[in-house]
Amino acid sequence: MAVVVAASNYLVAIPINDWLVWGALTYPLAFLVNDLVNRFYGAAMARKVVYVGFAVGVMLSLSVDTIEQRVAIASGTAFLVAQLLDVAIFDRLRVGKWWVAPSVSSAISTVVDTVLFFGIAFIGSGAPWYQWAAGDLAVKWAVAALSVGVYGLLATRVVVAPEEAGTARS
Repeated sequence: MAVVVAASNYLVAIPINDWLVWGALTYPLAFLVNDLVNRFYGAAMARKVVYVGFAVGVMLSLSVDTIEQRVAIASGTAFLVAQLLDVAIFDRLRVGKWWVAPSVSSAISTVVDTVLFFGIAFIGSGAPWYQWAAGDLAVKWAVAALSVGVYGLLATRVVVAPEEAGTARS
């Protein structure tokens, strides 16, 4: 997850067009990873992965000269809040249909992530951050929708040994 965060922080400064930056294409993978860890190993392990991803991602981002400090701070803040929200929502919905937890948790947490990130990183910068945020959110939702299929393939076919799963519930 940390590599996804650092790569996205670098790529967020590179616009594809007036509505989209390259970082929007890589970052949504963090939500898929988070949901899979939550499904297989439980919410406690998913939170640990979020904390490690946060710490390493911020350190990696701050160590790259081309990533502005405000982008690294915005990314870390948005990542931590949104991913922990994703874990909490997913955990509450995990006992229903297999696709509900990843769909709802990702749909809600990506909005929080987008608002926090773009609001902190680009407010007052003169950059067209409202447009980027709209494009970013659209891509996150599209990738999240596609990821539900990937999640379904993995979550319904991969079996984790009970001793490895710890407190995870299906």
